[in-house]
Amino acid sequence: MYEANATVIGTVVTHPVKRDLANGDHVVTFRMASNSRRLDHTTGEWVDNGTLYLTVSCWRRLVAGVDVSLHRGDPIIAHGQLRSHEYRTKDGIERRDLEMRAVAVGPDLSRCAARVTRWSDLPSRNTSERQSAVNRVPVGDGPAENVAGVSSVPSRPSRSSEPVDA
Repeated sequence: MYEANATVIGTVVTHPVKRDLANGDHVVTFRMASNSRRLDHTTGEWVDNGTLYLTVSCWRRLVAGVDVSLHRGDPIIAHGQLRSHEYRTKDGIERRDLEMRAVAVGPDLSRCAARVTRWSDLPSRNTSERQSAVNRVPVGDGPAENVAGVSSVPSRPSRSSEPVDA
């Protein structure tokens, strides 16, 4: 089968939605937009040159991180397999939507700052407990209280030899 893998830089334009499927799997989906800009040499101004919209679906290990990390308006980089989804609307109009089954999603650090919290640095391996612990991790530039409640100055996290679960 032919797989079209791509990396798209853009902005989250809908709130990510997590769904629990009947077979026990989880998926998080959201829409993103990628704007193409070019310099108009006659005016010296940057002008928009079209927008690519696509639906991004995140599965398996990616679900927990995306669910607690991304929000509408966040600048992101998404990498995964592109697919075209064809369907017919209630009015009978045929539509085509571009979808990405993401294998990696992260913040676009050219447009924002982010603090990385590794799953192995959190006190529990339980997904729901991990998510609530991630929600307690503060983001900021001053001294912060970590998950264990210890006040510290933010620094580069140490590498853990503990493997990340599959």
